[in-house]
Amino acid sequence: MSEPFVPEEVQSLEPVHEDEGGPKVGLWTLRLVVFLRIMAFVSMFKGLYHWSRVCGIGVDGASLFEYQSIAWQTATIFFAVIDLVAAVGLWLAAAWGAVIWLMSVASMLAVEIFFPQIFGAGIVVGVAEGALLAIYLWLALKSAKEHPL
Repeated sequence: MSEPFVPEEVQSLEPVHEDEGGPKVGLWTLRLVVFLRIMAFVSMFKGLYHWSRVCGIGVDGASLFEYQSIAWQTATIFFAVIDLVAAVGLWLAAAWGAVIWLMSVASMLAVEIFFPQIFGAGIVVGVAEGALLAIYLWLALKSAKEHPL
């Protein structure tokens, strides 16, 4: 049996090394990506929590989705969808993921501050969302300073 014909250029290919040739990632950028990945998990769990409320998982008979107000139902569906979409975008560290996550955080803050009758006045949720927003902005600014134009 004869050997298959392989051009010389193909035989001389070497494996690709990850560390060679690409731009170096700064420490603050790495920290920002780690933060985004952690927020992806948080957003995923928030989205799954809202979907569990929609599906009636872990709720008693009086708290079922169909017995809630239209405002509560609307907000719950909104956060069930947007949090899971944000989780995907944050995990990918895509720009659109951060935008969707920021929209989710801003919406939750608005609901907690201006419409406390929907989910109840959760001061802890409002403070936590505000703190996460501040941490993200701080990390994003530090990361941007590493890569001047």
